[in-house]
Amino acid sequence: MAHIAVEPDISLSNPTLVEGLPGVGLVGKIAADHLVETLDMTYYGAVHCDGLPRVAVYHGDSSELKPPVRLYADEERDLLVLQSDVPVSPQNATDFASCITGWLTDNDVTPLFLSGLPTEKDDDVPAVYGIATGDGDALLDEAGIVPPVESGLVSGPTGALLYEAGRHELTGVGLIVEADAQFPDPEAARAILENGVKPLVDVEVNTEELVDQAEDIREARERLAQRMQQAEEGESTQAQPLRMFQ
Repeated sequence: MAHIAVEPDISLSNPTLVEGLPGVGLVGKIAADHLVETLDMTYYGAVHCDGLPRVAVYHGDSSELKPPVRLYADEERDLLVLQSDVPVSPQNATDFASCITGWLTDNDVTPLFLSGLPTEKDDDVPAVYGIATGDGDALLDEAGIVPPVESGLVSGPTGALLYEAGRHELTGVGLIVEADAQFPDPEAARAILENGVKPLVDVEVNTEELVDQAEDIREARERLAQRMQQAEEGESTQAQPLRMFQ
């Protein structure tokens, strides 16, 4: 049976939830993981929604198993983070979104949904835009977050979550950041934390580590481009294992 099992000894009052499902540039995943680690958030509960793979997750230096999709809490900040180690398939997105939205509504949780907008990368700070469900427009106005400059849609499980939130008139915000379509993009994750999550939740998060990750990934991309060029010049077999960088 679909449900979310939470720890009874953690007390929250009208919390905000940051959703961190894998997507374009892994923006949501990187941002959520960074919040959990940097704020030293407490494990809050397991998400047992239909559509999630029945797998167990373990982390290095620990024998403890955890569900693939979990909630973490910061009681002092009234903050929740939805952390996921697995993607939600498009076929299962509707059931998953219905399960999550029902719990959000029942517990007076305001969600922040994170999504990457595939964009050609340049040296500028990735732009962050906001869309809203329910009374979320007021939250965006107060935080000074502008709407997207072009029409578009949010697909996948995050799109399903936004759809369900809108259908139930749940107050929520969707944050959209310009992100790399092929590679993990910690630079975009940093932008969405600094220019989206921070003004909405009023939480200070050190993002310097994400800057270092962005530089490492940029260097890996340059090495990949060089080796791909070599492959095109006659060493095509060398390009095959480079999928690890994508």
